Amino acid sequence: MSLKEGEFRLTFPGGVREARRFFGFLDANVRVIESVFQVDVNVEDDAVVVRKKGKEDLALVERFLTELVDFLEEGVEPTPEDLRRMATSFRETQKVWWKDEETIFVTSSHKPIKAKTPGQLHYVQAVRNSDITFCIGPAGTGKTYLAMAMACAALQKKEVSRIVLVRPAVEAGESLGYLPGDLKEKIEPYLRPLYDALYEMLSPERFQRYSERGIIEVAPLAYMRGRTLNDSFIVLDEAQNTTSEQMKMFLTRMGFGSKVVVTGDITQVDLPLGKRSGLVVVQEILRAIPGITFVYLTEKDVVRHHLVQKIILAYEHFEANMVRR
Repeated sequence: MSLKEGEFRLTFPGGVREARRFFGFLDANVRVIESVFQVDVNVEDDAVVVRKKGKEDLALVERFLTELVDFLEEGVEPTPEDLRRMATSFRETQKVWWKDEETIFVTSSHKPIKAKTPGQLHYVQAVRNSDITFCIGPAGTGKTYLAMAMACAALQKKEVSRIVLVRPAVEAGESLGYLPGDLKEKIEPYLRPLYDALYEMLSPERFQRYSERGIIEVAPLAYMRGRTLNDSFIVLDEAQNTTSEQMKMFLTRMGFGSKVVVTGDITQVDLPLGKRSGLVVVQEILRAIPGITFVYLTEKDVVRHHLVQKIILAYEHFEANMVRR
């Protein structure tokens, strides 16, 4: 087949089998590439012909697809949503950031957990290199999930002797006193997301063994007062719902050989009116201290359905307009 100006042909070294992995189920990956780069992709048995449709730099598209084929040869099979994030990021930055990513942890079902965006990769590297890391960003950016994966990996490598996962028991429109059951039953719903993630990573049976032996502890923030946590990987989730006093109390629990990760979304504060979020205040107090890193994720780091990114942007635009009125 002779090629015309404004098109190129990409052949897969691994033949038809590799090509099918590239195409995705029902050619879903092909449609993602067409959508992100605004090109036409013609599928052949062991190759694709890419034609320029808009103003896209075709050399940029060719470089991305060549890098993607190299990635596939390593046995990786990105989902269409993964591919959309990779393509969008490459189009904006022209950087092959995913070559630097490593598997953080392998779950009980043999699923490798990796950073899926440049922002997430920066977050993971910050946790590795800092004693205290604050990660601030919208829902769906993997703040808590990646922190817990890093914690499980540290425990597996014997870098720490236990994991402590903490959440403030504060939610919009609810009061612990009005919930049914004893204190443990009242607190359980607030900690459930942490349990769910641990079940996925470790399996319920393994988590139960670790929990009974005190190797993993999941607790409300109020249980941290008066303690010193040595040789621990400590994660504070939903930190936007802490007061400044609670944040100070939590951070001063850190002992020798410990690592702390604090996550939260400062756009979703559920504290009573007039109470300032400890996660907002701590940025002003600790930003200049060596060994403490602040990481900010954005809608570009959302790893849920691509429409979630657009929803976040739409809300930010709406709220900005409300402030100006």
